[in-house]
Amino acid sequence: MIILGIDPGLAHTGWGVVETRGSLVRARAYGCIASSADEPIDMRLGRIFREISQVIEAYGPTDLAIEKIFFGQNARSAIPTAQARGAAIAACAASGLAVGEYSPAEIKQAIVGTGGAEKEQVTYMVRHVLALDHDPKPDHAADALAAAVCHAHLSRTRAIAASHIQTEVAP
Repeated sequence: MIILGIDPGLAHTGWGVVETRGSLVRARAYGCIASSADEPIDMRLGRIFREISQVIEAYGPTDLAIEKIFFGQNARSAIPTAQARGAAIAACAASGLAVGEYSPAEIKQAIVGTGGAEKEQVTYMVRHVLALDHDPKPDHAADALAAAVCHAHLSRTRAIAASHIQTEVAP
């Protein structure tokens, strides 16, 4: 399975592509789409849509793992993030990717083992799990890779659980 992970943001949308083979998960590519606050919103969202579409074309993922919006203390910052998230999801929908949405706590739980993990812990574990020789930079790309790894682990767990249920139900 090839999974595209996305950490949405209007100023910085991180993306990461991982490939799974059994329980092994390895990074294929990652990066960040940046835009400036002085650019018109339509240009910024269009860039996210186009560049995510190019990533999909280049790496052929079948699944999308994207971080859900977390409001936290500042609900106003959630609006631009939601717009960026929508542009990214639209690009993925146009290519027929299956969508997995995960909260920041779910991603941290899957990667580090605790939903309250710090950003540095997530980056360290992404590096370790993907057997990278360096920390993925910028942080937005590391977060996108974390979302993809989360999806890989949870998809594998669901598949194992489903096969056990089918085995138990079969006569």
